[in-house]
Parts: sequence; structure tokens; C-alpha cells
Amino acid sequence: MATQHGSKAIIAALAANLGIAITKFVAFLLTGSSSMLAESVHSVADSGNQVLLLLGGRRATRKADDSHPFGYGRVRYFYAFIVSIVLFTLGGCFALYEAYEKFHNPHPIEGQWWWVPLVVLGAAIVMESFSFRTAVHEARPLKGKQSWWQFIQRSKSPELPVILLEDFGALIGLVFALFGVGLTLMTGDGRWDALGSAAIGVLLVCIAFVLARETKSMLLGEGAESAVVASLEGALVGTGVTSVIHLRTLYVGPEELLVAAKIEVPAASTAAEVAAAIDGAETRVRAAVPDAKLIYLEPDLRRAVEAPAAGQTTAE
Repeated sequence: MATQHGSKAIIAALAANLGIAITKFVAFLLTGSSSMLAESVHSVADSGNQVLLLLGGRRATRKADDSHPFGYGRVRYFYAFIVSIVLFTLGGCFALYEAYEKFHNPHPIEGQWWWVPLVVLGAAIVMESFSFRTAVHEARPLKGKQSWWQFIQRSKSPELPVILLEDFGALIGLVFALFGVGLTLMTGDGRWDALGSAAIGVLLVCIAFVLARETKSMLLGEGAESAVVASLEGALVGTGVTSVIHLRTLYVGPEELLVAAKIEVPAASTAAEVAAAIDGAETRVRAAVPDAKLIYLEPDLRRAVEAPAAGQTTAE
């Protein structure tokens, strides 16, 4: 379900950014505005990022094989991490470089096309607002009662947080560009245009840092949150399962949780009873946590833990 919502938001963002990029480049060619060039490259980077997200989602659907027995779900995190790199280099660093150049060699926006950047920026704000509204609409059912920042931090599906941050950053960047272009037109000082480009660059670098940090965590391997772990422990205990001795979880994909547990069974259980207990525990776990697609249970007996002597440790 998260994948379906994410795909709709990606397609909406891609369509908006392609149209915006073309109009911004036209405005830059007519006026030479630094802010317009920075915003043009920003939109191109965003369009490329959305293609990367779609490609990652497609590759993640490949079935498990001998070399990847748990499937390819985490490839979506890899492509999301690449998005953060593209946003940092092609978007943020280019805008900062352009700002540096134009600040040392400023020039005003003159000529008969002086009004074009204002019209383009206004149209871009409308299109980006539509894209951002679509992303918010698609993310709201998955967000639940979390704040938006909590959703971005905790979401196991990378597409929607990426699109939300990109679209939000794009809207703020357009305001910065409007600020720089507007003051340049009012004062005739091209350094305001360079300042707008610098603000866009700093904004994109910050967003890229947040995206890289969140996707890195998932690439390294994240377990389930405490509330999900509690649900798993509660579901495991039941007929034939007395308690949970050890429990480990790992997301091998955005909607695919691996659950490995050592469970306590009664000492007098037969092999058939243990097998039935494991089957029942798996059924309960999948009902309680639908993302638990891979479940490995080890039956055991809980041994009494004795106080260790000095310099010794005790393990179950």
C-alpha cells in the first residue's frame, strides 16, 4: 500500500518538475538570472531523482534468488540514498557555486524580458503546490497520528518522505528565488539575485543531509520500533509457547520485516506439539504485524540463570 501511494506522489512530482524545469530554463536564457539558473538545475535534479525512485521501486520487485535469498526490497533504500547525493551535488553545490560567481560578478536583470522570472516563479509555485498537495494526500493515511517530522524519520518506505522533503524544499526555494529576483529588479543590484541562489543552495544541502541520514540508517539495517516489538512478543506467546526468550527483527525491505525468535515451550512437549505451537505462533504474528513476512522460530527451554562468579558470564 505504501508503494502504491509513493508511486502516485512520484509521478505527480515528476510531471510538475519537468514542466517547471523547462519554463525556468527559458526564463534564465532570457534574463541571465542566477536564481533562475539555480532553480532550473534544482528542478532538473528533482526530475532525475523521481526517475531514480521509480527505477528503485521497479528493481525492488525482483524475486528472491540464490544470491539474494531475502529479495531485493532494500534496493529502494539504495536509490533513495543516491537521490540525496544528486540533490547535494547537482542541486545544492551547483547553486552555491553559481551564487559565488554571481556575487563577485553581479549584473542586474534588464531588458524587455525583466518580467518573465516573476511569471515563471508564480507558475512554478502553483505547480509545486499541486505536487506537494498530492504528496501530503498520499502520505496522510500512512502518517496516522505522527507528526510530519516523525513520519519522515520513522517511515520504512523511502519514496514518500523523499518526495515530501523535495516538494517542500522546492516551494521554499521558489520563495528564495522570488526574493532574490524581486530585490534585484527593485534595486538593480545583482547581488540580491546571488543571495537568492545561495539560500537555495544551503536549503538543498540541508535537505540532502537529512535524506542521507535517514536512508543510511535503513541501508545499514533497522529493526522494528518498540511498539512493534511489543506486539510481536504478545503475539508469539500463546498455545504451546510459554514465553519469548530472545527476539530480533530486521527490515529487509520497506514492507518486509524479518523476525527471528527463541521461544520457550513446555518441557514435556512432543515434536508434533512443538511444530503445532510454532505454526500457531507464526499465524498470530502475521495477524498482529502484517509486515512480518519472514519468521524464524527456535523452540527452547528457559534455563535458570545462576549468579556468575567473578570474571565469568552466564548465557542462555
